[in-house]
Amino acid sequence: MNRSNHTNHRRGLSKAPTGIHGLDEITFGGFPRRRTTLICGSAGCGKTILSLEFLIRGALRYNEPGVFIAFEETAEELAKNVASLGYDLNDLI
Repeated sequence: MNRSNHTNHRRGLSKAPTGIHGLDEITFGGFPRRRTTLICGSAGCGKTILSLEFLIRGALRYNEPGVFIAFEETAEELAKNVASLGYDLNDLI
């Protein structure tokens, strides 16, 4: 599909910008609003960090609410991971 087809195809599809450098460009504006977006990959590839960064940037830049559900990491582990990126997860909660 060429770029003009991408443009026509995405008209009318509301997007939630991620605020993540480069990601909004390759997704043509962010993730689709009011739809589920599956982030998949092998262990250690960055799924959790990408998801948390999307939620954090959405809260800080766009005043968007968000929910994160983890099955393996604790809230403390998640907060420690994103602290390395300069975010205070507990303050956002």
